[in-house]
Order: sequence, then C-alpha cells, then structure tokens
Amino acid sequence: MTLTAAELLAATTARLAPDPPPLSASLERGDPHPNSLVPLIARGEASRETLAALALEQRWVIAADHRSFLHLAERAADSPAATAFFTSLAEGEALAGEHLAAFAEESGVTEERTRSHPPRPGCQAYPAYVAWLALNGSPADVILALTANFSAWGGYCARIAEGLRRHYGFSDEASAFFDFFAQPAPDLDAQATAALQTALDTGRLNTDMAHTYGSLLQSYEAMFWDSLRETP
Repeated sequence: MTLTAAELLAATTARLAPDPPPLSASLERGDPHPNSLVPLIARGEASRETLAALALEQRWVIAADHRSFLHLAERAADSPAATAFFTSLAEGEALAGEHLAAFAEESGVTEERTRSHPPRPGCQAYPAYVAWLALNGSPADVILALTANFSAWGGYCARIAEGLRRHYGFSDEASAFFDFFAQPAPDLDAQATAALQTALDTGRLNTDMAHTYGSLLQSYEAMFWDSLRETP
C-alpha cells in the first residue's frame, strides 16, 4: 500500500527519532535515552561551563544552518512548497539566533570569549553535513530527513528549557532559545507534508536515501552532545 506524505513522515520519524522518555524519567539515574548530555542538564548536573560551551557552539551551528537552508530554498525553486519549507527554516534560524544571545549572556559568555572560541569538530560535524546536503541532496529527500530529526531536537530542547529554569535559575528570556525549538510548528509541518506529497506524486522522493541522510543526521547530533559533555 502506498503511503501518503503524512503517513510516510510519521513512519520515518518513528524509525529515526523515537520519542525520548518523559522528563520525570530523566531525573533518575540511568537515563535510557542515548543522548549523553541533555539528561544531565535536565537534572541540573551539567556545569555552567558546559552551558557556556553549548551557547558558543550553537552560534556556529545557527549561522551555518541559516545559509544552508537559504541555499536549499534556491535549489527547490521548482517546488513552491519545498521553497516555503526551507525559507521558513532559514527565518527560524535567524530568530533563534536572536534568542541565543540571552542564553549566552546568562551562561557567562562574553564577546571576547565568543571571538576567541575555537569550535569543536564534534559539534560542527552536524552543520557541516547539513551544508553537504544543501549542495548534494535532493531537496525532497532532505526535507524528510530533516523533519524526522527535528522531532528529537525539539524533545531535547523542551527538557533543557525546563532544566535551565528548575536547576539553574535561568530567566524566560535566557531559556527562549530552547522554548522556540520545543514548541509545535504546525505551519512548518504542513509545508513539509505538502512538499513531500508533491515529491511522491511526481516520483521525486527516494525514501532509502532520505533514511540514510536521517541516520547520519542523528549520528552527527549525538556527536554534538558527546563533544559538549567532555567540557571540564
């Protein structure tokens, strides 16, 4: 039976980015979720220095992803729905960058430290791969892979935002970067579904390739968190 775009998206998300355990579970030792750092922030066990490193690395990620999504929007010019999806992503990255400033400041990041910070290879592998996808991936395949990955990222951000408030005393403004990614995005979901349905109808979606892209995105994201956990 041929799946609709909505069904395919749900199935791919379940396969690549299964739901993380609830925050209450993460407060216990032995969190079963493979993410190595988010449970520590959720429990208030990550150092302030780790939070600062997270802010510094995200500055690089946000800027890189913004440009990658703009390039994908240009490449997807023959699909209005795909163009709208990538344009929305780029606009979201720009807004997230504004929220990131407050998180960085409350984490103790100064302008001087921002200028002198050497980015970590393990943290920047994810945006480097997104840039590779922007140059080489079929836009429809990239939409499927990214949207599945966003499900896990949104869950991480929800747990971080609550942990920042509960254990570190961060303000709403300083937590807004994570709130932004944690909240539902029905318009973006609708754009992704429309773009994928068009690709399915025209035979321009390679689900096997999309799964490969999605698996690599998940691996690079895990590398991001692992690299941050190594912060002294």
